[in-house]
Amino acid sequence: MTTATQTADMSQGRGLLTESEREAIAGEASDSYRYKTRSFLRDRLEEVEEDVAVLAEHDPELLDELRDVVCEEG
Repeated sequence: MTTATQTADMSQGRGLLTESEREAIAGEASDSYRYKTRSFLRDRLEEVEEDVAVLAEHDPELLDELRDVVCEEG
C-alpha cells in the first residue's frame, strides 16, 4: 500500500461512531443496541482522553483544531 493510499484510507474512516451507531443514538434502532452503543462510546471517550494528551504534547495546533470541532456551538 502506498503512502497516498494509506492517507486516503485514513481519511475515509469513521469519527467516534459508525453510521449504525449514529442511528442507534438517534433512536432509530432497538433500545438494547442504543444502550450498548452508549457503553462503547464511553469506552472510546477514554481513548480520546489519551489522544488529547499526546496531541497536547506533540501537536498543539492539531489539538486546537479538534477542540474547534468538538466545542463548536450549534
